Amino acid sequence: MALSLFQRLKNLFFASPHAALVEELEDILIEADLGYKTAKLMSERLKTMAKDRVKSPEELRELLKTLLKESLLTKTLAYDPQKLNLYLFLGVNGVGKTTSIAKLAYRLEQEQKGPIVLAAGDTFRAAAVQQIQLHGSRLKVRVIGQGQGADPGAVLYDALDSARAQGDKVVLADTAGRMHTKENLVRELQKVLKIAQSRIGDGVLQKILVIDATTGQNAFQQAKVFHEAAGLDGLVLSKYDSSGKGGIALSICQELGLPFYFWGTGEKLPDLEVFDKDRFVEGLLGAK
Repeated sequence: MALSLFQRLKNLFFASPHAALVEELEDILIEADLGYKTAKLMSERLKTMAKDRVKSPEELRELLKTLLKESLLTKTLAYDPQKLNLYLFLGVNGVGKTTSIAKLAYRLEQEQKGPIVLAAGDTFRAAAVQQIQLHGSRLKVRVIGQGQGADPGAVLYDALDSARAQGDKVVLADTAGRMHTKENLVRELQKVLKIAQSRIGDGVLQKILVIDATTGQNAFQQAKVFHEAAGLDGLVLSKYDSSGKGGIALSICQELGLPFYFWGTGEKLPDLEVFDKDRFVEGLLGAK
């Protein structure tokens, strides 16, 4: 059975409480998916703060907890009850983007932030339109779509116009999840964003990236590319199960300056929760 991050820190502490902290701690944090740059920064800060202060593995753990929590960024989802609110979901295929849309729709309904309409803007992936239509049926919310192969910009245009005509408060829009080439991604996103910005007017627009907690450094690269292409507002960490995965979230916060709104903690509709720094760090460090 693999040792938890804390158990490995504990072993490191007893082997060489201070001298080995930098290089070996860097390796441990890199293996926890923090990425080289963030792992190096954390280990150096921990070494500086731990000098002459840390007398036990438990004190080391508490100090690292504080550093990790300070490095995480979170954000509350913007919402204006007097205006139309558009939440544009981005992400590659397979990260749980469409499911996250359904979960957020459920959450907003529970908070009475509706009416809601879903836009089936992922017109590239086979069955994506059917999937969001199924979610809409279960949630009893309208879905605007044009079928596979349709222009995603046209779908978003229709959804925003329909929402205004029907008096809806929220549009949750899916987008294609291809990471084919950066140039094509930028071109497609720019077209969708141009429509979003022009049709939302003085309403709320939030560009939300969904990343999979289990994909490690790939998730960082996805965040970097999508942020450069679209100027992200925040992220959802999907498929989080408290098993010590998802350390890449720290790199995304530290190196890209991007915050997290929510995390997906299960498969059911209520399993989209506000991102919790304390629980995340405890899960990352593992059992004492």
